[in-house]
Amino acid sequence: MKNCFIAVVLLVLPVVAQQRQKFTINTGTPEGQMLQAIGQETDDAKKITLMQDFLSKYPKHEGVSWVCGQLEASYLAQKEYDKALDAAEKGFAADPEDADIAFNGIKAAEGKDDADAVKTWAVRTAEAARKITGGKAPANDEEKQAAEHAKDLGTYAEYALYSQAVKSKDNKKTADLGEALEKVNPKSTYLWQVLPVYLRAEGPRACATADRLGRSDPKNAEALLYAADCSWRGNNPTAMVAQATKAREALGSRPKVEGVSDAGKSGMADFYIGVGYSMQQRFGPAEKALRAALPSVKGDSTLAAYAYFHLGLSIYSLSKPLGDKTRMREGMGYFEQSAALKSSVQDQASRNARLIKTELGGR
Repeated sequence: MKNCFIAVVLLVLPVVAQQRQKFTINTGTPEGQMLQAIGQETDDAKKITLMQDFLSKYPKHEGVSWVCGQLEASYLAQKEYDKALDAAEKGFAADPEDADIAFNGIKAAEGKDDADAVKTWAVRTAEAARKITGGKAPANDEEKQAAEHAKDLGTYAEYALYSQAVKSKDNKKTADLGEALEKVNPKSTYLWQVLPVYLRAEGPRACATADRLGRSDPKNAEALLYAADCSWRGNNPTAMVAQATKAREALGSRPKVEGVSDAGKSGMADFYIGVGYSMQQRFGPAEKALRAALPSVKGDSTLAAYAYFHLGLSIYSLSKPLGDKTRMREGMGYFEQSAALKSSVQDQASRNARLIKTELGGR
């Protein structure tokens, strides 16, 4: 499967600069006066000094999260990523449900190109966003906007994990990022796209991972196709047909995502369905599926060899009891095409073609 990047507007989601104030400022107190001064200061350097001073003097104040969020955004604007992450840690410790602080943590980690930090902050962002979106329905426009905003942040968190995974050269790190994405949202469309590199990084666990992903998300056709391939190589045609059938259903029913191409995937599903049915000696549905698969597998000599072999077997097995020599000859032709390609069924295809030719009187 080819790697394709999903082109969505969230890829350029900006730093969240304006954090909503969640407390009342009492200007009759020294800390309240400092908070008011922070909100009114327009000089960035002076504002940063005020915020640092506030955090030093009032580390337990209810406004710490808000101040840290403002400080984090200021450091991000200056590309001071380590300082931004430090502010994020302090702010998130004060309020672990603040999705904006967590999101800006992702942006700081991306600025450093630190995959481990991206993973940490993406998971935190997704969890914080889920607490906002997973509760009761919004009661008013303000709550609706907050829920939509949180959903956007959560989706970006999924993208951030995907993006780091596809560019990582370290298999262990790629697997960790893929597993984090799966944990964050097992039905994420980004899992469809990260699948090739994720499963390659999983190594011997790849088949079990693909099966798990297919069970978690019936729309994940990519995982279901991979699982069907594992079942084929494991000589389990029943599972192979079931998984490939679900993949085909997913491709026909799931929403289209910009940047995701499903071209050829239905044909691959037909291939696994057809070969699986042939292995079960259900030659009627096998022939139908394999004919549909041919245009998609002709470019791969190995897959084509198996498709021709099982199509020849299906046609011959259906036609011989009827004495239909025209169809028997057609089956022989597919065996000959299979025999012309290098594969583990090449020799058997050649023998079958010769036997059928003998049956037909050498014609």
